Amino acid sequence: MTSNEKLKTWVKEWADLCQPDNIHWCDGSDEENQMLLDMMVKNGNAVKLNEDKRPGSYYFQSDPSDVARVENRTFICSEKQEDAGPSNNWSDPREMKSILRGLYRDCMKGRTMYIIPFSMGPLGSEISHIGIEITDSPYVVVNMRIMTRMGKAVLDILGNNDFVPCIHSVGAPLKPGEKDKKWPCAPIEKKYITHFPETNEIWSFGSGYGGNALLGKKCFALRIASNMARREGWLAEHMLIMGITNPEGVKKYFAAAFPSACGKTNLAMLIPTIPGWKVECVGDDIAWMKLGKDGRLYAINPEYGFFGVAPFTSMKTNPNAMLSCRSNSIFTNTALTPDGDVWWEGIGYDIPENTITWTDEKYDAASGKPAAHPNARFTSPAGQCPVIDSDWENPAGVPISAILFGGRRPDTLPLVYQSFDWNHGVFTGSIAGSEVTAAAIGLKAGVRRDPFAMLPFCGYHMGDYFTHWIKTGENAPEKDKLPKIFNVNWFKKDAGGKFLWPGYGENIRALKWIFERLEGADNATETAIGYVPKEGTIDIEGLNGFEKNMKELLKVDKNEWIAEAELITTHYEMFSERLPSELNIQFEALKERLLKA
Repeated sequence: MTSNEKLKTWVKEWADLCQPDNIHWCDGSDEENQMLLDMMVKNGNAVKLNEDKRPGSYYFQSDPSDVARVENRTFICSEKQEDAGPSNNWSDPREMKSILRGLYRDCMKGRTMYIIPFSMGPLGSEISHIGIEITDSPYVVVNMRIMTRMGKAVLDILGNNDFVPCIHSVGAPLKPGEKDKKWPCAPIEKKYITHFPETNEIWSFGSGYGGNALLGKKCFALRIASNMARREGWLAEHMLIMGITNPEGVKKYFAAAFPSACGKTNLAMLIPTIPGWKVECVGDDIAWMKLGKDGRLYAINPEYGFFGVAPFTSMKTNPNAMLSCRSNSIFTNTALTPDGDVWWEGIGYDIPENTITWTDEKYDAASGKPAAHPNARFTSPAGQCPVIDSDWENPAGVPISAILFGGRRPDTLPLVYQSFDWNHGVFTGSIAGSEVTAAAIGLKAGVRRDPFAMLPFCGYHMGDYFTHWIKTGENAPEKDKLPKIFNVNWFKKDAGGKFLWPGYGENIRALKWIFERLEGADNATETAIGYVPKEGTIDIEGLNGFEKNMKELLKVDKNEWIAEAELITTHYEMFSERLPSELNIQFEALKERLLKA
């Protein structure tokens, strides 16, 4: 229990409303974790996997209606509608709380209410923050134990201080004697993932899945934290953090923001192909960054685990992720093999006979249906990653030397380039995005912008978010100590639609060029868009067959960029008067440079 009176009062208020049969304060112990897992196996919610193949690991199948984040049911309930901005669904906070209180009333009957104290970031770090999640889902408890630092130690640190209150229910009360479903949840129209930025509250109802239910993840770590960061003068970002060491033993840390399907986890755990270079992982998804007393930007990974997409993760694409989930992991919506292991498309070997699909049917190749859901997940302790950085739990964070933006662009953007300065780097992040086809998303083909890879996760108006980045640069006591900002594009194609760059471990070659820029190397040419590698300065030794592609990979085509400028104009219109003038200045300067090029 706790001596925190505010916490005790808050828990009592929710217990009175939700009417659980029992209340359990989570201590985070091994014994508690095993008790919950055994209970879920006994009740038919989970399958214990083969101890020889996946020690300490468990398998779940969700309801088919509850398989991913539900962006259309996700709301930012700021006091003023305009503060939510054009990229968020807004709802009046009083109206939303009224709707939700009606849904929460008696919603935990027949269930246990679990109180989860959790720390986002290393215990006691000045960059960390504490949350308390109330939930009626034991699945959420065991996942939160992997994804956050959870339990009694957090309550001890909390003392009488404030916390971020998070309330969650699957929205499926049980009548006396009623048998529970394998995956309890509410129908889609009763699912709500809501955020109240002024009070730092998160209220989630009806979904048991991932980011909808593990409220430390996107809800706290990005949507609420981005508001906290703006008020308090730090940054909460959808970024990986990686440490890179050169053959001379010099180490630098990079943070990188990419939209989905651009290889963020693969880059965070990259295995370099150039001898003597080493990459270590601090985090694969979220970075909280704060200016240190020495004027440098320091980052922590607020998470404690990986919540990775399983399909197309393999020993070829990301061996370190595969090794991270070999044990003590939770798998959701993969396929289940007859010998008690998991399988998914792209795992690197054929599906065994009599495998059960994520919908609990025997796999039939003729049906055309995948065995694993495309968003099937593994939840694994970050400490199990073979290349976890020795400083990944350093309470002070790690000093960031470079920030990378990127996206899937088959043309226009070169393999790598450096921004001229901080504000130009913010401009680069503000126009980031990926090319999509009409077939892929059922929309008009073109560039789908995802500024800073934060479009679904920024908890306030994105124009104000850009302004916060500009101010971060302005407020830095020593501008020359700010990270340098770069853009990378692994996905450029030739006229025949073939990738010009091999990607994966070979990306170390672009990272090496960046590293050398940070060391002061004269290895760049100034262009209209930024500093692009000079011919011959990207190390392609041993990269047989790709040397002929380098000219095209590093090309800055004036006409392509003039067309890009027209697209940026349309993109910027959505932010209207909230777009900071500094970005308009950057944009006008780009257009001027293009005319002179």
